[in-house]
Amino acid sequence: MNSTQTKQTSVPHIVIVGGGFGGLYAAKSLKDAPVKVTLIDKRNFHLFQPLLYQVATGTLSPADIASPLRVVLSKHKNTKVLLDKVIDIDPEAKKVFLEDRDALDYDALIVATGVSHHYFGNEHWQDDAPGLKTVEDALEMRRRIFMAFEAAEKEPDPEKRQALLNFVVVGGGPTGVELAGAIAEICHQSVKDDFRDIDTTQAKVLLFEGMERILPPYPEESSAQAQKALEKLGVEVQTKTLVTNIADNSVTFRQGEETKTINAHTILWAAGVKASFMGKVLADRTGAELDRAGRVMVEPDLSLKNYSDIFVIGDLANFAHQGDRPLPGVAPVAMKEGEYVAKLIMQRAEGKTMAPFAYQDFGSMAVIGQNKAVANLNIGRFSGFIAWIIWVFAHIYYLIEFDNKLIVMIQWAWNYITLGRGARLITEKSSLQLEIEPPERSDKTATKPQEPVSV
Repeated sequence: MNSTQTKQTSVPHIVIVGGGFGGLYAAKSLKDAPVKVTLIDKRNFHLFQPLLYQVATGTLSPADIASPLRVVLSKHKNTKVLLDKVIDIDPEAKKVFLEDRDALDYDALIVATGVSHHYFGNEHWQDDAPGLKTVEDALEMRRRIFMAFEAAEKEPDPEKRQALLNFVVVGGGPTGVELAGAIAEICHQSVKDDFRDIDTTQAKVLLFEGMERILPPYPEESSAQAQKALEKLGVEVQTKTLVTNIADNSVTFRQGEETKTINAHTILWAAGVKASFMGKVLADRTGAELDRAGRVMVEPDLSLKNYSDIFVIGDLANFAHQGDRPLPGVAPVAMKEGEYVAKLIMQRAEGKTMAPFAYQDFGSMAVIGQNKAVANLNIGRFSGFIAWIIWVFAHIYYLIEFDNKLIVMIQWAWNYITLGRGARLITEKSSLQLEIEPPERSDKTATKPQEPVSV
């Protein structure tokens, strides 16, 4: 074997599973490293999830917040992108098994496959109350929201019409708050002049939260400001509310000792998340410990115990080595973790060591509507227009491609002036058509009493 062949075979192979914030930033950070990188994702694009709710509510189109992975990494000559799904790993043989091709060998493995919706044992609620994690989820939410107005315009019965104009968001975290605020703006501003037989300002938007206040991780002052802003938009905020059933275009919920039901054709889930199946794969193959949500407990350097060549980052990782609670599942954390692991791999290749991962938390933000947001930052707490401006520029900054930044800025500026939502297309989904009459259910899927869910 000649020296060139020896050099090529000795180049470490880094396999990254997942093209979200963590995986993509790890790959970008390895651009000039003397390694071979393979990024595997079942989608061919990186999705900017923090703005997914704006696709769901017609402000942006999917392409505005998605970047093809091959385009983003096209100048990374040491990086290959594979459109595939990882189904298993062998940590002893250092192999990754794929759905549609032969296994890959690795020298270091970075797993960043994120999380999905969590219905707390009530997975059959998913068809009635979709969550928001993918482009398809956002398009389905958008279809349901705008189809509700179209169906109400044709419905002569006042009671059924009101049910079509009832919107329920389950979960008072940032996603739920953003969705509820955006839907209220649609009802009271964006479409109020577009219909002739209905008054969209009479629509009800309800936000259910099981805790004592919305945005539970935020300071009480920020939660109160967010609730006040939502109520000013017309959102009915219901805290200490436990959902007990979702079926037949209705939500049953409990407040204290009282149980109530509201008819609503648009029910959206923003109540919780659970780890991707790769968490269980890692637990089964490496003995890694999982938390209650299925996230992987990682070491201070984001590796797995007893497997220093396997790293878990992003929402899939439970990093409990800083502060009194795990790091939050937000984009900035995943980005920094990806950069850290990439640098650690390069340092190890040079025989050097690195300090444990440490994240500098600059704070958190949630937008309620136009000119309305709350920001809890290191430099202070803000609300209203100032917080909204901070939120706008932070999200523009983190968008991956320049053309996405430009398009989103122009779209937001136009929407700010016109109060419009230009991406209000209703796309068909044959298996989930909006029913004006409650659908018939078989005995197998008939509703049954459920344990209450704290959201």
